[in-house]
Amino acid sequence: MASIFSKIVAGEIPAYKVAENDEFLAFLDINPMAKGHTLVIPKQEIPYIFDVEDDLLGRMMVFAKKVAKAVEKSIPCARIGVGVVGLEVPHCHIHLIPLQNSVGEMNFGGPKLSPSQEELAEVAQNIKKNFEN
Repeated sequence: MASIFSKIVAGEIPAYKVAENDEFLAFLDINPMAKGHTLVIPKQEIPYIFDVEDDLLGRMMVFAKKVAKAVEKSIPCARIGVGVVGLEVPHCHIHLIPLQNSVGEMNFGGPKLSPSQEELAEVAQNIKKNFEN
């Protein structure tokens, strides 16, 4: 059975996409830790990030870096935090999380924001615009 992320890649489930190429997709987390919290995935379903072939993993990090720069231009923040947990969805992904003050803001078990569909759409549009420029 395909993961929820594979269904997003296939267009079966909608997502707030911010960047895409032939190999990777970046979209907003719908239960974000911070405004602009973005997920970067390979389009190929690989359950565990350390099972990703080395060259593909390198390209994924370069893609994530470009996405992070677009998020940084779109969301006022001190830095973009990077996280990989890998337990919640059987499709490897990188979290890009705008941080204001400390790494303590990257609490994967803590409370999440509840942005409206309109807020998510606006954030996605801004990041996408900054990714393309």
